[in-house]
Amino acid sequence: MGSFIVSWTSTLSVPLCEISDITAGETYCIKAMVSTPVKEHRINGGKLLYTTRLSDGVNFLRLAFFNNQYIKSMLKEGEEYYFYGKVTLSGGLKEMINPAFARITAGNTIHPIYSQVMGLTTKQIESSVRKALNMLPEKIIDTIPENILQKYELIDLKSSIIKIHFPDTQKDIDAARKRLIFEELLILVLGLSSLKNTASAKSVINMTDDYTQEFLELLPFNLTNAQYCAINDCIGDMLNAERPMNRLIQGDVGSGKTMVAAAASYVCIKNGYQAAIMAPTEILAAQHFSTFEELFKNTDIKIRLLTGSMNAKQKRTVLSELEDGRVNLIVGTHSLISENVTFLKLGLVVTDEQHRFGVRQRSDLLSKGKNPHLMVMSATPIPRTLALIIYGDLDISIIDELPPGRQKVDTFLIDDSKKSRAYGFLAKHIEEGRQCYIVCPAVENTETGLIGVEEYAEKIQNTVFKNYKVGVLHGRMKPKDKDEIMSGFVRGEIDILVSTTVIEVGVNVPNAVIMMIENAERFGLSQLHQLRGRVGRGEHKSYCILVSNAKGEEAQKRLRVMCSTGDGFKIADEDLRIRGPGDFFGSRQHGLPELKIANLVENVKLLQDAQAAAKEIQSEYSDLTNPKYRGLRAEVRMLFRSVGQQLN
Repeated sequence: MGSFIVSWTSTLSVPLCEISDITAGETYCIKAMVSTPVKEHRINGGKLLYTTRLSDGVNFLRLAFFNNQYIKSMLKEGEEYYFYGKVTLSGGLKEMINPAFARITAGNTIHPIYSQVMGLTTKQIESSVRKALNMLPEKIIDTIPENILQKYELIDLKSSIIKIHFPDTQKDIDAARKRLIFEELLILVLGLSSLKNTASAKSVINMTDDYTQEFLELLPFNLTNAQYCAINDCIGDMLNAERPMNRLIQGDVGSGKTMVAAAASYVCIKNGYQAAIMAPTEILAAQHFSTFEELFKNTDIKIRLLTGSMNAKQKRTVLSELEDGRVNLIVGTHSLISENVTFLKLGLVVTDEQHRFGVRQRSDLLSKGKNPHLMVMSATPIPRTLALIIYGDLDISIIDELPPGRQKVDTFLIDDSKKSRAYGFLAKHIEEGRQCYIVCPAVENTETGLIGVEEYAEKIQNTVFKNYKVGVLHGRMKPKDKDEIMSGFVRGEIDILVSTTVIEVGVNVPNAVIMMIENAERFGLSQLHQLRGRVGRGEHKSYCILVSNAKGEEAQKRLRVMCSTGDGFKIADEDLRIRGPGDFFGSRQHGLPELKIANLVENVKLLQDAQAAAKEIQSEYSDLTNPKYRGLRAEVRMLFRSVGQQLN
């Protein structure tokens, strides 16, 4: 979709900006004069580069165009233009590459600006679009029914298509955007609804007795008020329920969601049913298994672990015990959704780190039972706007209170020039008996400059930390080797653990007080927050050190967010704003289509309206088979086909 440049400043769709106020990494519209003739340069590969300079009378900005021989005749020295494009840094100088532009003397009109493709200028694209729009039939069948258009004050489809490309006023732009954003969100909500487990199905799970107090007596510590509230929510959903529980337990790193899952599992099992807990990694699954095994050691509850790395004999034994009901609680990875996994009486499904799983995977596990209760947990705070979409069929309990002993982790951003000082900081704390993590983004060094754990660990072991024990942990290691390394770190036999992000959801090590992250710009903010959550779990003051040589202002801005707040929800909102929903979850894993025009941070009201409209439509025809919804049905299927999701 294009942006717009308006040739009078009172009604700018893209506000004008002074050259002195622009920063690299952002997109701007500026008004400036071409101050030097366009020069031609031949660069590597035989390509042609055309450059010139702009001036607003005080400041200068460089322009660069690749392989556009017509620029010489299109930009005249001494004439003023509007320029629209992204500002970058080159050799320390700010520049715009291949910006869209329009002469000041073009008159009082609004100009569409399209993303240019090789060989086509924005003007050529504009001309082609105008011709295509003139070929539209007199009447277009609207994807949105007339009653929905009227209720939410939306313009019709044909008007929105014309006005989004060639508006006469700012009001036209706003009306077209509102309509198109609403439609995109409506299609997204309808599609996700069709993928979700149907929450309206009647439950055949009959749980009548509350064993919460009995569970609490097993605990060697007191829960927080937030944990009590979440447990009460879950048990209230499960007992004497006509509908299965569908609840999200959302909390920051270390807020104690596992105990909520343990309480719900205990009540479920004591009522005669089985419970299943699915984690995204073997390390986390093993941690949960160990936690539950210790917690329920003096009970008659039988717990088993199921992961991909187990041998065939071990798996056969677990599967047999699960099928005949001897196993009450199964903890595992995505292996739980394999076809050969059969439950005798599944009553509760718990998915941990839910954003690591696709919506389909959640449904696959639920299908192992007859509409069992569902609890999904996320240690990564999910932006409310995203939760509204992805967990639209779930009730939400938020654990906004940390257990005693958790403390604020001070976070610092440095570059390589200060790394030796940081190493001294680590050594000081190791001498005091503490331990440290160092996280690298890759297993091996790469040509792009990514630091690999193995070479990094070997280097520091032989130099700055030769008097200390350095361990290495990464995903390519055998499970047995990973367990040995992690166990050694827990026992205090390893001073520094150099790891990839496999420790993002690792075990609890209260003695670890420093988290140092190399190439920090390569990680999402929510992932950095997760990694930071590995420290600050004990009585000692803890720190996080982000190491990055990235010079881009956008990267620096992102990392400074980590230094300014420890609030996971604020960080998640910023991560969503910067990276978008597909990147936030990983579209390959989650199957969330990319939005072309809607913004889940800025368009919350339209999102809520779209959800309300979706409920109205589904209450009439849940499968969109009515002829008046034929267009919506086609759009929903097309959108989700783009990420490999097949809808009925």
